[in-house]
Amino acid sequence: MNYTNTGGYILNKVIIASTNPVKINAVSNAFRKVFNEITFDYQGINVPSNVSEQPMNSNETLQGAQNRAMNAKKIINDASYYIGIEGGLEILNNEIEVFAWVYIINSASKIGISRTSSFFLPEGLKQLILKGYELGVADDMFFNRHNSKQQNGAIGILTNNIIDRTKYYEEAVILALIPFINPDLYL
Repeated sequence: MNYTNTGGYILNKVIIASTNPVKINAVSNAFRKVFNEITFDYQGINVPSNVSEQPMNSNETLQGAQNRAMNAKKIINDASYYIGIEGGLEILNNEIEVFAWVYIINSASKIGISRTSSFFLPEGLKQLILKGYELGVADDMFFNRHNSKQQNGAIGILTNNIIDRTKYYEEAVILALIPFINPDLYL
């Protein structure tokens, strides 16, 4: 079930290692842009990241994205692509940087990895994180919202929705697809 660039339509299954609609939409938007002549079936599933609920460094966050993709592949083994997206934080120069890693593995075990752009949290959110709150919970507390991580998230709130979570993840998914767009360059 690999894709073809012949212009024909094939149904490929894409497993997103999350049921969060933001991540599912980001993946489906990215795949439609990259593989615009191919039909995909998108399915989100809950799988563990096997890392902290709130990863606090880049390595742990990347490991969480990889674990999610690989855990999804163990559960559903007939898909063309498996995608893990893991948001993380890192303390840098006494500030808290926010980012996410995207890890894609296909049915042939080819891998694509990318990271989102990053931004820094305002002091009030930073203090909640330092008290041990996960970013989504801290967003809801600080901005008096409910379930913001399945909506626009901190990135949407802080940019007045110029960039929402879907758009934020979408570009990183496209970048992680580079080895699949250029298979001859990434053996």
